[in-house]
Amino acid sequence: MKSTSLSVKENITFEEALALTQEIMSEMETGQLSAAKIEELIGDLVKRKDTARAFFAIYLRDPRPLVDNPSPSIIRALESSPETVTELLVKSLAMSSGMVVHHQRNQDQEAANESQTVRSRITKLIKSLNIPSIQGNIQELYQSITTDRGNYKDFLQQWGYDCEQLKAIEQAIEPLLN
Repeated sequence: MKSTSLSVKENITFEEALALTQEIMSEMETGQLSAAKIEELIGDLVKRKDTARAFFAIYLRDPRPLVDNPSPSIIRALESSPETVTELLVKSLAMSSGMVVHHQRNQDQEAANESQTVRSRITKLIKSLNIPSIQGNIQELYQSITTDRGNYKDFLQQWGYDCEQLKAIEQAIEPLLN
């Protein structure tokens, strides 16, 4: 394992975070990053909402199978910023579920499959993370879908989800409700 020079600079931009995440993924695939370095880099990326969004935008869509089985170092890194990670994962679960329906309506099965992959990866991450607030946020999202009230009402309205999309989101989160 060679020593890597990757690091998250203090004032990293969204675009730089996208590029850095791609570099991290490449070095993870080739075994060039130690578990500690993976945890450090991803932990630094998920500290801020904008760079965490960049990380998830690349990570969740990456074609490499290593994303389908997140390592303990990735899990620990995500757990290091529970508030940011919780909000982004719960909203991303809703968005990817809604997009499956959107792409299917447009007969774009490839895009629908990609959204399904993202949704299943998010579901797996949520189940793997030890962040108590995730469960509460999932329940709040469920409440907003089923009652048209609550903390996620504005989010759902902002994206303009229709009944079929809301049903798909509801079905995606039901297995995560305790």
